[in-house]
Amino acid sequence: MDNRPEGGERVVLVHINFPAGSMQEDLAEFEELARSAGALPVAIITGTRAVPEARIFVGTGKASEIQDAIKLHSAELVIFNHALSPAQERNLEKLLQCRVLDRTGLILDIFAQRARSFEGKLQVELALLKHASTRLVRGWTHLERQRGGIGLRGGPGETQLEIDRRLIRNRIKNITARLIKVRQQRGQSRQARKRAIIPTIALVGYTNAGKSTLFNRLTGADAYVANRLFATLDPTLRRLELPEIGPVILADTVGFIRHLPHDLVEAFKATLEEVTEADLLLHVVDANDERRQLNIFQVNEVLKEIGGDKVPQVLVYNKMDLCQDFNSLLDRNAESEVKRVQISAEKGTGLDDLQNAIIKLLGKEIIEHSIILTPEQGRLRAELYRLKAIISEKTDEEGNLNLKVRLPKAELQKLLSTLPKPP
Repeated sequence: MDNRPEGGERVVLVHINFPAGSMQEDLAEFEELARSAGALPVAIITGTRAVPEARIFVGTGKASEIQDAIKLHSAELVIFNHALSPAQERNLEKLLQCRVLDRTGLILDIFAQRARSFEGKLQVELALLKHASTRLVRGWTHLERQRGGIGLRGGPGETQLEIDRRLIRNRIKNITARLIKVRQQRGQSRQARKRAIIPTIALVGYTNAGKSTLFNRLTGADAYVANRLFATLDPTLRRLELPEIGPVILADTVGFIRHLPHDLVEAFKATLEEVTEADLLLHVVDANDERRQLNIFQVNEVLKEIGGDKVPQVLVYNKMDLCQDFNSLLDRNAESEVKRVQISAEKGTGLDDLQNAIIKLLGKEIIEHSIILTPEQGRLRAELYRLKAIISEKTDEEGNLNLKVRLPKAELQKLLSTLPKPP
């Protein structure tokens, strides 16, 4: 258990602007991340540089400013809103005589707090171990791991992170093997859904966009909801009945964030496969966030990284009840398919439009068709029933089966190619 001061650890936040590079981060989001981890920000040090300083990331003048803030506020931790190299982290800890954490370590810590399921804990521990394996030589924190605190977790449920390289390698190997089994089980479940011709819809979006609220509204579930970053990590799947489509599986997934640590993306691949294997993505956007366009871009970047950018998606602009000035016209592509729907998951408005958009996009691939089977084709009839593809069945005077089936276009074409041609 963490022995933290009441109200969280006192931390100094460091945010450096790099106007000419791709390292630009958002200060407001950084503060929210720190508070989500349980930190109590007591000072924010900002500055501008062309490039990071190789040894301590910031210049000596800025380092002195950080030192003064640590002494003035009795801070226990300094968090940088940037990725630090292991050497930079060690040099800073030696110079500042204080624990130092980078953006990656901060996000990993939040994930460690949020993981609840067995799989989620394994995924987070794997990411933590991979990150820690590059930071084994530390001058200021070797005793602090016993006490706990932000960035000092040994994985959910553990009291101390093993820093011996051999033990870390063995543990990584063990966790990876267990996650492979989980991945295989997930794959089997997805194959079963595909055999039953049940489409999967995955909710994706920037963290705190309202995915879980929408998930609960659509399915009547009670997934955990909170107005904070990464409120939920573990994927939740529920069955949902849609007119004209029938049963679908709705999957609530982990929220994305800009510069999501690569180790986390790797660790959560088993979970994120629900996204890559989905038939449709509902990309939930906080319409009230002035950074919404940037957030959309960041989510699409992560989707590209995990191979989910080829899955059709609908932009679902959520929290419209909070917007004062927002274009109310729906965006449509050249084929008049809905690309954007505006809703308030909290108020329950706009859900009919969302449902119609889902039906339009999924329904075009699922086709109803009438076929005739002879009495000798009973095995094929049994297979269609197993796939839950038969809508109705009638037997004519000659004993032939007149079936009305609902199948994905590709499956229907495959079925029709196996039937004898009518005379």
